[in-house]
Amino acid sequence: QVQLVESGGGLVQPGGSLNLSCAAHRNIDSFNFLAWYRQAPGKQRELVAGFSFEGSTNYSDSVKGRFTISRQSAKNLLSLQMNSLKPDDTGVYFCYAYMGVGPGREEYWGQGTQVTVSS
Repeated sequence: QVQLVESGGGLVQPGGSLNLSCAAHRNIDSFNFLAWYRQAPGKQRELVAGFSFEGSTNYSDSVKGRFTISRQSAKNLLSLQMNSLKPDDTGVYFCYAYMGVGPGREEYWGQGTQVTVSS
């Protein structure tokens, strides 16, 4: 069983920064896809930033230019640097990963970390 453990959430003022971390309890390079999702109160979970096995990244339009996803393979760590935070960035942030393809694909979610942007 793979575990993903997030940390780094908290309360921050608008314009501030936070760095989220996701520790994977296995070789992070074994995943086909790694990503951060978030879920705001009363809204569906949405993709924030993704990191494919080939190394390409993608971001939601709402965070482009402000958030940066990165990985540290030696530490099995996925990170999300969030700058210029806005109240709309408030939500629970989840680390997500999958390996394999088709019906046999294995998906994993972390427990989530709360990010609150408020003055």
